[in-house]
Amino acid sequence: MTEDDIISFVSALPGVDVLTAGEENGAPEAAWGDSFMYYDPDLNIPADRRFPFATIVVSDYEGFDTESNLNRPGVFRLNINVGRQQFEQLIGHPPAAQPQHQGDFDYAVLDTVLPHPAYGVQGWVSILNPAQTAEQARSLLADAHTRAVARHRTPR
Repeated sequence: MTEDDIISFVSALPGVDVLTAGEENGAPEAAWGDSFMYYDPDLNIPADRRFPFATIVVSDYEGFDTESNLNRPGVFRLNINVGRQQFEQLIGHPPAAQPQHQGDFDYAVLDTVLPHPAYGVQGWVSILNPAQTAEQARSLLADAHTRAVARHRTPR
């Protein structure tokens, strides 16, 4: 499963907008090449109010997010907001307990569902270069989309 495969799959879900960060859209240089998947069916949510349900990150963020060692050639990380319940089912502990388990994982291993190294505490998981996990990744992405749709429909 390539980055393009993921973007194609997610783009086919109703109401999804995918933004790939670059100089042309004013993104910070550290994020260039990263892709952000939003549920925004009318394309009218202000940029500062958009919250992605999934992302693809293609390089380390020095000083912040380097545990996945994304600066290796051809390595990218798919990140998915799975929520508290699904996070616990997948990882074995609730997101709130992630700080106590931070050292239990090798965040640089490929093709394995892992807690997100920085946002696991918020119910995010990650997969580096999904291959054998591609079908699971599609299912998690579809579930994350469904959750994003439900959040969008709930008045705040």
